[in-house]
Amino acid sequence: MTAQDAPPRNLVARGLDLVRGAVDVLYREMIKFGVVGAVAFVVDLGLANLLWHTVLEDKVTTAKVISGAVATFVAWVGNRQWTFRHRRSRPVHHEVALFFGVNLVALGISAATLAVSHYGLDFTSRLADNVATVVGIGLGTLFRFWAYRRFVFAREPL
Repeated sequence: MTAQDAPPRNLVARGLDLVRGAVDVLYREMIKFGVVGAVAFVVDLGLANLLWHTVLEDKVTTAKVISGAVATFVAWVGNRQWTFRHRRSRPVHHEVALFFGVNLVALGISAATLAVSHYGLDFTSRLADNVATVVGIGLGTLFRFWAYRRFVFAREPL
């Protein structure tokens, strides 16, 4: 390749700046998403354990669905107001519908993981239920991050 064939230096520098900017945005979103997710995780697992030890002792999946729904509300507020606030482009009612739709799928992933462990594999101890819940939340989290960026808060960052 000759000097004439090489792209102009300032064009390459601009391209690198764009890539750095995109990586920076992704990095910040991942950190914020993680913080919001950690708070929602504590709400989810804490409420599930509270329900398992009190009123829903024999209904582990029902308790998980309730705790997941409460944690979803906490996550929506945190992600909308902090993590992805620079991406908001839809009317609130569309965003809410998409957000809760995505979280319904993620909750299904989490509840199915718990149900398979508890009922299918007969791992019925509280420790096994908590491990299955953590694994299910982890799988659901991977799905949520991808779906939030792709569908819910889809506008390009400012």
